[in-house]
Amino acid sequence: MRTLKFVKLLIGVALLPACGGITAAVLGLVAGIQPLSPATLPPEALGFLIGFFFWIFLFFTFPRPMRTYFLAHELTHALWAWLHGARVSHLRVNPRGGSVRVSRDNILISLAPYFFPLYTIIVIAAYAAASRFYDQTTYRPFWMGLVGLTWAFHLTFTIDMLRHRQPDIIAHGRLFSYTVIYILNLFGIGLWIVAVAAPGPADFALLLRDHLAAAYQTAADVATALTDAIVAGLQTLRS
Repeated sequence: MRTLKFVKLLIGVALLPACGGITAAVLGLVAGIQPLSPATLPPEALGFLIGFFFWIFLFFTFPRPMRTYFLAHELTHALWAWLHGARVSHLRVNPRGGSVRVSRDNILISLAPYFFPLYTIIVIAAYAAASRFYDQTTYRPFWMGLVGLTWAFHLTFTIDMLRHRQPDIIAHGRLFSYTVIYILNLFGIGLWIVAVAAPGPADFALLLRDHLAAAYQTAADVATALTDAIVAGLQTLRS
């Protein structure tokens, strides 16, 4: 168990440059959004932003729907456990927390509620289902508003929950869990930017490639410089 935690700690350290790289890539996407004027943004992008910031307003103004969040949290555990072939039972939710019993566990099952926006996926599935029967083109801004609202719900509650001690996080180590959660959420932000505004997927892929390469090159240069400094210091001490 200690060996596994140490390995995860090393993986977490190795993922730190990736956190910087994907952050730079997403910032590059934001800088590349054209045009920035709200009057000329696509209606879908405006709907997304309205829904997103409307939830931010609700989150900081009204009592928080804790039962709704805990339901999504436990259902996400259950969904990912089911996808991995586990048995799911004894789902319980109340305003103070929740629990679900699964027959097996792994990293994705444990951390899924922190990177998988369940209610957003439900909205997208509902949109896809409705589109099979009726043309939803006119209503796409409304659907994107729901996507923005539910995704903001996921982000705000994820950040708020991570401020407290979470058994899911402790089980896999804080550094490893935080880096994985951060990378997957930033990747999701990049996908949503691509979905609702320019630039496109190819631009995101290029930004990821370039910034990840630059981040790891910088990390390698820093590691080399530190190693050289340590070796030089030891040689000085010996002499």
